[in-house]
Amino acid sequence: MKLPVSTEWVLHCATTLAQLEPGATASAAQLAEYYDIPAPYLAKQLQALVRAGVLAATTGPRGGFRLAVPPAEITLLQIVEAVDGASSPYTCREIRQQGRGALRPEDCRRMCVLAEKMGDAHDAWRRSLAGVSLADILAELPPTAPARTRSRLAGLR
Repeated sequence: MKLPVSTEWVLHCATTLAQLEPGATASAAQLAEYYDIPAPYLAKQLQALVRAGVLAATTGPRGGFRLAVPPAEITLLQIVEAVDGASSPYTCREIRQQGRGALRPEDCRRMCVLAEKMGDAHDAWRRSLAGVSLADILAELPPTAPARTRSRLAGLR
């Protein structure tokens, strides 16, 4: 499975926002400069996180993005699905019923075993991401990371 690069962006940006002081915000421009990524495209991805209830956005001179709920209530799955959707990356097109090796329809009453296994793998992947919160990620960062992040973002205002 290959996810778009924007998935990495939003995971890092959400983790960055989780390191801010409560109530503090960072703009899309600040986050884009912090990670050297395109601001207009990042802003669209951050808006997807707002629509999903992961982030909150404020306007005005001190506006920007912040977490909408505590980090312990935001899972990696919520972030990924907000920008990439929830559908499985695998689609069975029933090629077992095509070509010279085609099976008879009566031999295909059961779901294709390959589609079943791919679905199981997708479900396991989703369960794994659902079991990790931003608070879990923060707990694994070096102790100096939040202060460094806040300091560097403040320099981008």
